[in-house]
Formats: sequence, C-alpha cells, structure tokens
Amino acid sequence: MSVIPGKKTKVTALPGDGIGPEVMAATMKILAEAGAPIEWEVAEAGAEVFKKGSVTGVPRETLDSIAANGLAIKSPLETPIGYGGKSANVTLRKYFELYANIRPVRELPGIQTPYTGRGIDMVIVRENVEDVYAGIEHMQTTTVAQCLKLMTAPGCERIIRAAYGLALAEGRSQVMVATKANIMKLTEGMMKRMGEKVAPEFPTIKSGHIIIDNCAHQLVIKPEAFDVIVTSNMNGDIISDLAAGLVGGLGIAPSSNLGDHAAMFEAVHGSAPDIAGKGLANPTALLSAAIMLLRHVGAFEVAQTIEQALFITLAEGKNLTGDLAPRGHGVGTDAFTGQIIDNLGRFSTMPSRSYKNLELKTWPELTAHMEPDTRELVGIDVFLETDLRAEELGRQLEALALDSPFTLSGISNRGVSVYPPTGGQTFLVDHFACRFMFKRPIPLIASKSEGQAEISYLVQRIGAKFTWMHIEKLQRFDGKDAFERPQGEG
Repeated sequence: MSVIPGKKTKVTALPGDGIGPEVMAATMKILAEAGAPIEWEVAEAGAEVFKKGSVTGVPRETLDSIAANGLAIKSPLETPIGYGGKSANVTLRKYFELYANIRPVRELPGIQTPYTGRGIDMVIVRENVEDVYAGIEHMQTTTVAQCLKLMTAPGCERIIRAAYGLALAEGRSQVMVATKANIMKLTEGMMKRMGEKVAPEFPTIKSGHIIIDNCAHQLVIKPEAFDVIVTSNMNGDIISDLAAGLVGGLGIAPSSNLGDHAAMFEAVHGSAPDIAGKGLANPTALLSAAIMLLRHVGAFEVAQTIEQALFITLAEGKNLTGDLAPRGHGVGTDAFTGQIIDNLGRFSTMPSRSYKNLELKTWPELTAHMEPDTRELVGIDVFLETDLRAEELGRQLEALALDSPFTLSGISNRGVSVYPPTGGQTFLVDHFACRFMFKRPIPLIASKSEGQAEISYLVQRIGAKFTWMHIEKLQRFDGKDAFERPQGEG
C-alpha cells in the first residue's frame, strides 16, 4: 500500500480490555500529534462482547468494519472465565486468514538486559493459521488424546514467501527456515522442502535451515547472528516470545498479522487488569505496532518520526513508566506519552531501518489441490482400543486378515512398533495403530474409489471384535510413500 497525499487511511481500532483503552488512547494521541494520515473507526471486541452473549468475542459490526477497511489495530483482548468458547484473537486471525505473524525483535535504547550491546535486530515470521493451532483434537480413548498437526504446501509457501518479501522490504540479508523436520518428516519436512524450493527465487538473500531446538539454543547463545527466522505456528509462538525476552520482554513487543485481504497490528502483551484504569500502563508495544501499521500503508516518514521520538525518550530516561524506570521513579501513561510528543522531530543515535513497501503474493480464491501423476492405495492404518497385550492382539488381527486382500504388517503404540515383537520395553496404553498392507497395491486412476469394498470388509470384521476410532489410508504418490513408519519397524 502507499499513502495518497492529503488522504487519510481508515483503520479499525479495537481498544480491547484491561489497560487496552489507555494504551490505545495514548497511541492515537501520539499519531495525531505527528500528523499520521490515519482516520480511526473504533469498534468492540473482547471481554464485554463475550459478556453480551457472543461466543467469539467479536461482533458482526467489528468484522464488517475490518473487512471494509482492510486494516485494524488492537489492544489486548480477554476471554473471561465462564464466557465464550474461542479466543477473540484467534477468531480474528482465522476469519480474515491472517496467515503471516510478523514479530520484530530489536534492542531498544535505554532498556537494559543481559544482551544489551549485542546488536540484536531480527524478525520472527510465524505461520499463523495452520499446525496444531487448527485445534482439531479428539479423545481417542479415556486415556489417549489426539491433536492433528495439519501443515499444507500452500501454507508453507505463503509464509516462506512472506519472509523473503519482508527481508527485501527491510533490506535484510538472510532468511533462516526453522523446523523439526528431523522428526516430523512429512509436516515440518514440508516447510523445510518448501524453503529449499523458494530460496533460489531470491538470489540476493542468503538462505539456510536450522532445527528448531538448535534455533532456540542459538537465540540464547548468539542472537545477533539471526536476521529473519521463518517457522511454523507452534514453533513461532514459542521462539518469538523467547526472542522478545532477550530485548526487554513482551511489554514492549509489537506484532502484525498479514493476509491477502486484511492486516491487523497489535501489542503482544496481556491486558494487565491489576493496573487497568490507574494511568500506569506503558503504550510502547501498541505504539510500536502502530509504527508497523504506518509503514504498511507507506507512511514511512511519519513512522520514522514517531519511532525516533520513542527511541529518544527511552534513551534519555525521562518520564518513563514504572516498568521501564528505576524503582520508585516511574511516571504515568500521560507523562510518558507527553514526553514522546515533546521529542517528535528529534533523532536518536540509534537509526531507524530503511523500509520499502512489503509486497506479498496474493493467492487465488480457489480450493488448493495438486494431483500427483500417479497414486496407489497400498494399505490402511486402523486405530483401535483394547487392553490386550500386543502379541495377543497381533495374533487375533492376523487371523481376521487371513482371507482378506490384506496382511497385518505391524502394530505400534504411541508411534513405537510393538508387533511383531522387537525386544523393546514400550509402556503400552489402550490405543494401537494396526497397519494392514494390501497384498497387491491398487492403482487409483479415475474415481479414486478403488479398494473401498476391501477396506469395508476388513473394518467390519475388525469392528465385530474390537472398538476402533479411525482409519487412515496409506497411499503412494508418484512412487513415494505418503506415510511414515513407526519407530523400530523392521
């Protein structure tokens, strides 16, 4: 986006809960004094909306406002105990498909941490809508819970392209893809493979891959070595908070959530109800999110003016809120806000980065699908509940499969092969994955319904004797197995 001279950009503002209205008012005041080309449209979301009976915490009027404006800024939103079902924050991300979460992490002047002087200046780019955060969970038995980790090729490509686009917009030199591909070879491995596929399109940017636990380790050992880190949803949630802790904590951390049709900017911290209404809140995080908003709409000069005023205020240490000032020397929100306004037009010794418009690829409005050249149905996994020992279960299932098109390939328990016996010492729970392989794989050519009768026959035989929860087809795409094997399978 770019600013049109003399025209203001309309933005939906969600004051939120707790200290939210206070930091929103302070942010709006600073932007107004700096001449930011923003017109606010205030809307509701959060605790009070839940209390009115909404199960999402976001009323239709607010959704319509964000949809019309395409831009929102929000303070912290609460889900009060006893109200609502889903987080209002998650509702907004999902509803508008805000797939890219951008978390800048930069050492700020005047804020002392164990890492002060190391020159930390990085961005965590987190996929925002997939992974285990899809929230697809089931109790398989009374003792076994399942959460499905869903990652898609388009989802991985979108977030990796967003990371490279951000690197170009901010003049950064490296994008590091962080995954757990050494363990989750299909899901996290998809992110790694997509990173390797996309990287050659950006020859001016150095690319790399790092295992996520090593990434967390290296963030503590040498955080200054990182520039842009892109990763999946849960990984990003964890390491972005870790990284924020290196430069002063969540209280000063901003973020943006970007999608094809909308963008939302927010403070990362919570609503701090213990100090709400006391005029003590620190607006730095939301103000920093507003600076990100201004750059998103192309208002680079006013964004730099506000950022430099914030840097000067932090560096000089006058009129800082209690969370930033030495004990007993903190001031209220109004005094801190006034100090930033007084510093508008001044420049600190810490320069602002040079920014250009962030260009994201717009994805087509269709159901994403990629058909392989060939696919074969090679077997099924049947997940069942029983208190039998593995060897007895195996003997009974082998007998059930004798006159079927299948053979029992093996049984696993929590991902570890337990039948045929391996000699290991696996603790068993009442949830077994029983793998049956077709004696002859079935090519799936036209209807893809081949093999259904055979599967139904076997499952009916199993169901007459055991309680089963679900079935997974085992397929082979373009000659490659599209499934993993349990640990210890021979």
